[in-house]
Amino acid sequence: MSATSSHAYGVGVLAIIIGASVGIVYYTSFYLPESLAKPKVDEEVLHPIKSTIIEMIPGSSNQQQQDNFEPKLINIQLGIDNHVVWNNKDITAHTVTPDDAALKDPYSGPFGSPGVIKPGESYEFTFTKPVNFSYHCSPHPWMTGTLKIGESRI
Repeated sequence: MSATSSHAYGVGVLAIIIGASVGIVYYTSFYLPESLAKPKVDEEVLHPIKSTIIEMIPGSSNQQQQDNFEPKLINIQLGIDNHVVWNNKDITAHTVTPDDAALKDPYSGPFGSPGVIKPGESYEFTFTKPVNFSYHCSPHPWMTGTLKIGESRI
């Protein structure tokens, strides 16, 4: 018996290597960037006419005080005032934490301050889709607020 060699085996291995390489190039060049791309958002939504200002007023950390996030309930319109700024006017650090931890804007990403907002500092977020939700301060859970973001009526 003599061993015979076949070129078919080498051609098959070469075809698998080329096929895998083409697949990897397609995945990294076309599929992955497309799947990670941010959605298209109208310019007026990304750059609204004005910002909505919410203040954490002095004494907010006191549980007896009824006012803390001022105003507590806000109706917001996309393209008008959907850029929201929380200013900490208190002498204590606070957070802006969604009651639903999964709250995420398709363009701006996850909602919620990345840590505490120190006195004199602020947290900003631009909403690009209609949503209604409540939020609170993690260290002071009696501090609550509600936002209702809707389509522009213009």
